[in-house]
Amino acid sequence: MTTHLHPAPSATAPAATLNPFRWSQRTGALVTGTALTAMVFLSIFGYFIAINGLVTAGDAEKTTDAISASPALWLAGIGALCVVVVLDVIAAAGTYALFKPVSRVVSALAGLIRIAFAGWFMVALSRLVVAFNNLDTPEVALADIDSFSSIWNTALGLFGVHLLLIAYLSIRSGFMPKVFGILIGLAGIGYIADLIGLVVAPAFTPTFGLFGFVGETAMIFWLLIGGRRLPRS
Repeated sequence: MTTHLHPAPSATAPAATLNPFRWSQRTGALVTGTALTAMVFLSIFGYFIAINGLVTAGDAEKTTDAISASPALWLAGIGALCVVVVLDVIAAAGTYALFKPVSRVVSALAGLIRIAFAGWFMVALSRLVVAFNNLDTPEVALADIDSFSSIWNTALGLFGVHLLLIAYLSIRSGFMPKVFGILIGLAGIGYIADLIGLVVAPAFTPTFGLFGFVGETAMIFWLLIGGRRLPRS
């Protein structure tokens, strides 16, 4: 009698999928880290170079003249920030996949709040488009630009709530050093403090959220480096 030996089936890597509900923790971490990294560079160009670089606070004529002289830069800045909105939604899906083993409910809530923030940010960006269409009336255009800043600063308070939930999940996770969760929590508190400052004193200049840069940057590095050690399934 002849015995046929069949080789044991080899393990195969999980098939890639665009469905975030089926992403592994590792995929969630790497997707989120990559999205956040791209958002940093797009935000620097879109806001600090293109938008803020053409706006002179309180000077409607100088602002509209600068935008009229560089319309492509203004529109490119808006386009870059629109991509940031899309990446915010992708990051929301990634953090859900990363933290769902900790708490599906809290991670889903954190993701939904980030998506709501992205929608709010898109509303703010629409004011920049309106401003571009009102360049013939400088005072109106500058008011639209100021409206963008007001809406965005308010939306950042909602983003702060998202960060507090992420901080809670990070600290409870067991796979992420607690220091990252603490830093993210401080960033969230900073954004919320800025929102409270704007409510109490409309002339308040948001500053506390700037300190969140440390925690958010540290989180990106962990996601891209430490995230590679997380389970693939």
